[in-house]
Amino acid sequence: MKPLFSLALHSAWSRRGTLSLVVASVALSTFLLVGFDHLRRDVRQNFSESVSGTDLIVGARTGPVQLLLYAVFHIGGATNNVRTESLEAVAAHPAVAWLVPLSLGDSHRGYPVLATTPAYFDRLRHGDDQALAFLRGRGFAGTLDGLYEVVLGAEVADALHYDLDARITLSHGNGGMPGAEHGDKPFKVVGVLQRTGTPVDRTLHISLAAMEAIHLDWVGGAPLPGLNIPAEQARKFDLAPNEVTAALVGLKTRSAVFNVQRAVSRHPDEPLMAILPGVALDELWEVVGIGERALIGMSVLVAVVSLAGLVAVILAGLNERRRELAVLRAVGAAPRHILWLLAVEGAGVTLVGVVAGTVSAATAIALGGPWVQSEWGVGLRLGAPTLSQGLLLGAIVLGGCAASLIPGWRAYRLSLADGLSPRA
Repeated sequence: MKPLFSLALHSAWSRRGTLSLVVASVALSTFLLVGFDHLRRDVRQNFSESVSGTDLIVGARTGPVQLLLYAVFHIGGATNNVRTESLEAVAAHPAVAWLVPLSLGDSHRGYPVLATTPAYFDRLRHGDDQALAFLRGRGFAGTLDGLYEVVLGAEVADALHYDLDARITLSHGNGGMPGAEHGDKPFKVVGVLQRTGTPVDRTLHISLAAMEAIHLDWVGGAPLPGLNIPAEQARKFDLAPNEVTAALVGLKTRSAVFNVQRAVSRHPDEPLMAILPGVALDELWEVVGIGERALIGMSVLVAVVSLAGLVAVILAGLNERRRELAVLRAVGAAPRHILWLLAVEGAGVTLVGVVAGTVSAATAIALGGPWVQSEWGVGLRLGAPTLSQGLLLGAIVLGGCAASLIPGWRAYRLSLADGLSPRA
């Protein structure tokens, strides 16, 4: 068997120019399959880790996925706000351990602004129940003296080159309309959070009172004509918010989650809903599952085309190798040896392509991971192939072996005389 492998290696090397194109094709299909599976797994893991320490998310009655996307990932918009009196009633439930209100709607140079309480930095968890940590500085004070203080996510600080004591101004909404900037009330950067790989990295954090202060002279999403309340004068107003967007809720025991959820849905003063983050994420994956399956299907088609190209290259070369194979038969090689020779060549080409594609995918993840995290907040983790990736790689190798049997069977049926007799 060893001479057969050596012969297959030398034969493939003599046709390395043609076979290298097949190797590149198989490597590309492997890169797509492995890379997409890795990206899909890491995206799901990042989404799940964004709310690892939260039992319920409370907001106005809408779709669970919509509430999750807006409250946690700051995607889309809220259908309605929630009165603070309603959240106080939820916080008073015997099973509720803590409640952190969230208020969204403003931005700064494309990054969302989140208004909350100082408890946000203590209660929010990410990853494997990890607390938020400060790279530099501290959290905002949440008092009138520290009214205009802002804490930056790691990506915001890096992308905009902000550091402690920097002065910035916020914009109303997405900042697209004229006069949307709250330029009369600048904020001072007092803290920068460590990178988490979650939407926290792409968010600016201010106090709820600060959110009220910058909108004192705004009504209905527009500034009041002729009214301008200076930054210092705003401290004299009642800055307790009447409404917020949503709230994160932690329970004393997880067993009470459905009781609290029912209590929230039956709130008499306004229609509310409480969602379980994990359940809402499952619904989200069901929605995007069609797109995932379509991308996987396209990658599989690329792999099939690559294997078809392997068969075509070997079949096309059979006519040129008729005499070579006939000589092997003349010196004692049996038909089964010819069959295995071509099968080994095809399997070797497929295996080299799979290895090259896997290494390329790992290299792309290692080099492009920081860029992906900075652009989209998704942390790509380089690790050993998972079971699903192993099955994909094994399927490609087996497919290459099976495809190689087609030209091998044709060569098996060629007679010795057919190979030695010249063709007119």
